[in-house]
Amino acid sequence: MKRQLFATAVLALAFVGGGPAPAAAQASTALTGRVSSAEEGAMEGVVVSAKKAGSTVTVSVVSDDRGRFAFPSSKLGSGSYSLKIRATGYELDGPGSVEITLALPVAVDLKLRKVRDITPQMTNAEWIASFPGTPEQKKFLYGCVGCHTLERVAKSKHDAAGFTQVMKRMAGYANNSHVERPQVRVVARDPMRDFGPDSDKQAAYLATLNQSAGAWPYELKTLPRVKGKSTRVVITEYDLPRRPLMPHDVIVDGDGIVWYSQFDQQFLGRFDPKTLTHAEFAIPVQRPDFPKGTLDLEVDPEGNLWLSHMFQSGIVKFDKKTEKFQAFPLPKGVVNENSQQSMVGPQRWTVDRKVWLNDAGIPGLHRLDMTTGKFETWKPYQNMKGPHSVYGIYADSKNNIFFMDFGGENVGKIEAATGKLTLFPTPTPRSRPRRGRMDDQDRVWFAQWRAEKIGMFDTKTEKFREWNVPTPYTAPYDVVLDKAGKVWTAGMNTDRVLRMDLETGEFSEYPLPSQTNIRRVFVDNSATPPAFWVGNNHHAAIVKVEPLE
Repeated sequence: MKRQLFATAVLALAFVGGGPAPAAAQASTALTGRVSSAEEGAMEGVVVSAKKAGSTVTVSVVSDDRGRFAFPSSKLGSGSYSLKIRATGYELDGPGSVEITLALPVAVDLKLRKVRDITPQMTNAEWIASFPGTPEQKKFLYGCVGCHTLERVAKSKHDAAGFTQVMKRMAGYANNSHVERPQVRVVARDPMRDFGPDSDKQAAYLATLNQSAGAWPYELKTLPRVKGKSTRVVITEYDLPRRPLMPHDVIVDGDGIVWYSQFDQQFLGRFDPKTLTHAEFAIPVQRPDFPKGTLDLEVDPEGNLWLSHMFQSGIVKFDKKTEKFQAFPLPKGVVNENSQQSMVGPQRWTVDRKVWLNDAGIPGLHRLDMTTGKFETWKPYQNMKGPHSVYGIYADSKNNIFFMDFGGENVGKIEAATGKLTLFPTPTPRSRPRRGRMDDQDRVWFAQWRAEKIGMFDTKTEKFREWNVPTPYTAPYDVVLDKAGKVWTAGMNTDRVLRMDLETGEFSEYPLPSQTNIRRVFVDNSATPPAFWVGNNHHAAIVKVEPLE
């Protein structure tokens, strides 16, 4: 009988504390409860998720220091809900379900048990923490998480020679590939660019991490669960209409409509979180034989959407009123087999009617004159030892462009009026600046992907500031400052969203319910406090994170 009660996960259909809840609590809370296990007792930092039968929306909260959790009534309606948890090393003791009636809050005590195999639950950061190796060897693994998790590496059986062949094959895939739908480059990229001159040593290292010699020769480690303020959050996941889909960049417009770039298919996605309706706008193909998909999604001062067209060449503008696209492909003599536009910078194009775009194939930047249709080109790393690249690009109030040297350690600047190019090395060597955002004071905030830091470059004083993120192996991808003076980033390896108080330097880390592979981060400043949005690039969902304080 006891086992049957656990299997329903509805262990106490009474209010936590045993007595009737106050009227205010009844009005504001739909589902409450407590999470515990035999090993730990009350458990803090456990993500508890509820999904209504037949719904495409999952709502999650996090347990506090007494193991308690509460779902706001504004997030759950009446109906039958399935429950799940996320806490590495644990599982819900039976499939969970609960019946909710908003007229009366329901309390559910959840019992967790240890799992027999924690490996499917481990984040990339936990795998990296578990793996033996030098810091330099472990940083190499950051390049292995774009299309799949490190579980795939750890459970493989390749020896060093086998990994060498795998690495050569991977160099032939476009970076906008899904593990279920890889895209092949027209011209395979030199493995040296992805893996450097020591690919043989790296292949040998990978073979020490997997099961080629039998059982793993290392202990599996997990990260501590979050505590304190990091548990004060509500997370909503919206499933996309089908899988696989790869919502790389997710933004919210002034009407509350969500737009997203599709990383490996030719369409712009639209989602209304109020009505839960979806629409897709087909983007014309420019180069049929080349990989498909877009990456960067930006808004210009007129409210138009712009997309970087990746291997399809150039950039694309979308008029939301007419729902029409206008393509600006690179012209002959500029475009080549390696052309790849990952980024577009239309934020200030109305200043001089010129739009910036990167080119990972050069590597460098182009500038499109919208009046004449002509392109200018800059190659900032000619005659410099590499690796170097141009990734995130952000215009200041004068449409000067600032760019991230993702291959190296620089923030670059090109003056709009003169074309003068300057490189500013980050205080931390080999930081690999990736993406970020220009604020209204002409300060560019950016993620130092390899250095595990948030960076800020004041374009007026030409001075840097840096802040360490709190969790090892986070690999922050993007950074944005919100209206309240909070700085947001997120980890590609940890499945955690980070918010830093700029005045105190204090971080909150909000754990996500699912493996996410976080890329572009977006903050909706119309909400109070500001809300965070991101695409689940591996699992076809859009995620909203709402701190409660």
